[in-house]
Formats: sequence, structure tokens, C-alpha cells
Amino acid sequence: MILGIPRETSAGERRVAMIPADLARLEKLGIEVLVEPGAGSAAGFPDSEYVDKKATIAASRAELFERSDIIVGIRAAGAAPDTLDAELGSLRRGQVVIAQADPLGDSASAQRIAETGCTLFALELVPRITRAQSMDVLSSQASIAGYKAVLLAATELPRMFPMFNTAAGTVKPAKVLVIGAGVAGLQAIATARRLGAVVSAYDIRPAVKEQVQSLGAKFVELELETEGAETAGGYAKAQSEDQIKKQQELMAQHIAASDVVVTTAAVPGKKAPVLVTRDMVEAMAPGSLVCDLAAERGGNCALTEPGRTVNHEGVTILGPENVPGSVPYHASQMYARNVAEFLKGLVKEGQLTIDLEDEVLRDTLVCRDGEVVHTKVRELLGLPALAPAPQAGGSEEGGA
Repeated sequence: MILGIPRETSAGERRVAMIPADLARLEKLGIEVLVEPGAGSAAGFPDSEYVDKKATIAASRAELFERSDIIVGIRAAGAAPDTLDAELGSLRRGQVVIAQADPLGDSASAQRIAETGCTLFALELVPRITRAQSMDVLSSQASIAGYKAVLLAATELPRMFPMFNTAAGTVKPAKVLVIGAGVAGLQAIATARRLGAVVSAYDIRPAVKEQVQSLGAKFVELELETEGAETAGGYAKAQSEDQIKKQQELMAQHIAASDVVVTTAAVPGKKAPVLVTRDMVEAMAPGSLVCDLAAERGGNCALTEPGRTVNHEGVTILGPENVPGSVPYHASQMYARNVAEFLKGLVKEGQLTIDLEDEVLRDTLVCRDGEVVHTKVRELLGLPALAPAPQAGGSEEGGA
């Protein structure tokens, strides 16, 4: 079983899906590793380190795709629309691709991948169950995004975060509001607190209140209906327009009183909800800042422009894209560990074993044998449900 590690070609992507330190884990599974020249260079992992861990450097990208049974990547299909056409020409029937693929946000690209005959596992679909925590790429990368968002804000803000007592007087601490207390939000809270800011946070899910308070932040409570605000997997559910409007009205005063607002609210596979309106931005004091971690999904702020910094009436709005990719060394390290853990359930003694009784494999399997097999993705494409296939040694065909 040969596993290929390609160099990421999507614009601005510096991470690599597998690092040298984790190759010993793959060797125990009976996997040989083939690496595209320079695959890890941008993340700080030169080819020589892969060779030291018994990997082989391919002569070219074409050779890597031709020889590899499994391809592991950071971005594929809908998560890399700028490279999809080139990717399709490299894939073949029966080959396995493991990467972030955004099949719920771009189901059409998932169908194009299916037409190549390859098998696609989308890692952002890893279920939020205890056993799968070590494979959760969304959480590992979100923790980096939350950390880096606060650093970006601290750099751009025309004031300091901590309180200082000096001979010239006392400098008041910055007030930071974090909207969304998922993994990214909690890391943003912790980082802002370490820098000395006074931090408050809001989330539609009341269950996260204790987590917010444990980090030394104040939990903002709004008079909103919160029943059913969370999915069984721990994600926030999409809200109705009325709910969002009511939330905006109640949040306005908290946003106006903040020096920095970090927004992290996202619903998997959907456009990010707008929680900070133009009017809210205009009510903020000049010199204030919004850092929108949902920029790639359209943004939580109405004035966000993905990939750009906007100044609106003295308020700065940051719309950073691919924030984890700006910390490629540790982002790759965490992602690679997630992938290595995922492979433990997929490869047994050097043989590919797609056991659809395994909830993790079943829920992440998007395409197989020329078909889109994931139930939700088929629904988005308007395809009929697949008929249940007969049991066959734990490797049945089916949906998720």
C-alpha cells in the first residue's frame, strides 16, 4: 500500500498533509510513503527529513499520482476550486483521496470527483464523537485560527491589550468580545486573556457558558430562545432570519462597547450568518476593530471582504482567509496527526479496509466506484437515495 503526499497547489496554501514525524505510525500499518518533491518545504519540512524517515521522493507529481494507492491532502474538490480541473486529470478509479473537500458547500465538485472513479473521504465530516476526537481536523485547525485571530487584531489595533501602570498614567486594558465559543472562539478567548484584555463572549448555545467562564471571560447572556440551538454533533444549528435579527438587536450594545470583536460563527456547509451589521460597525468607536474568522464563508460582518482589510468610518474590518495556513508548521503537525489516526481505521496490515460499520469511515465517505454515496451530498445534488447493498465482509456500499 503506497501513500502519496503531494505538494499543495491551491493558492496560498503552505501546509502539508503528513509530516516526517508521523511516518513511523504509517509504517506500522504496512504503508510505504511517496512524497512529491518540495511537498513540505513551505511548512518547514524539507525532503531530507522525509527521506530520513524512510520515505521515497517521487521523480515528479505525475509519478506520485500514478503510483499512489492513497493520496492525502489538505484541500481537494470543493475546498480547492482553483486546482480542481488539474486534480481531476491526475486521479484514477480505485484510488483513495483523503482531504478536506467541502462536499456540503460544493456538492457539484464532489460529483466531478466521483466521475473519476476514485474513493473520496472528506475529513471535515468526521463525526464529533469521543472516539474521533483525535481525527477532528476542524477542531485542530480552528484552535490555530482562534489563536492567530487575536494576534492579527493585536497587531492592527491602535492600542495595547493589557493594562499598564506607568509614570505617565494608567493604560486601560482593551475590551475584546468573541462571538461564537466553539474551538476557535475558546482559543481566541484564552489568547486575548493571556495578552491582558478584558474579554467577554457570546454563543447561541448556553451549554458553553461554563467553558467561557473557566477561561476568565464573561459570558454574554441574551434573552433568546436557545432550545435546539445545537446539533447532536456539537455544532451550532442555522438560525432563522427572525432569530438572527433579534440576536443582532440584543448584541448591538455589547459590540459598540468593544475595542475588538472576533467573530467565529459558522454552520458546516452553509454561508456564515451575518451577526455584525453595518449599523453595528458604525456604532463602534473609531480605532475599533473586527476580525472575522468566517470570512471564507461570506463573513459574520456585513462589511467583511474576504482576504482584505477594510476601513469603514474609522473601524477596521479584517477578513483573513486560510488562517491556519499562516502557521503552516504547527498546523501541518496537528493535521498530520489527525490523518494518521484516521488511517488506522482504514488500513489493516497494508490492506485497504473500508468497513462501513465504522461510523467514522461511513460518515466521511463521499464518493466510491463512480457514485456519490454520502446521503446528505446526494440530497444536495438532487440524486435519489441509494438502495442498501448486501453485507459483504464489512465493506458494503452505502451512504452516510
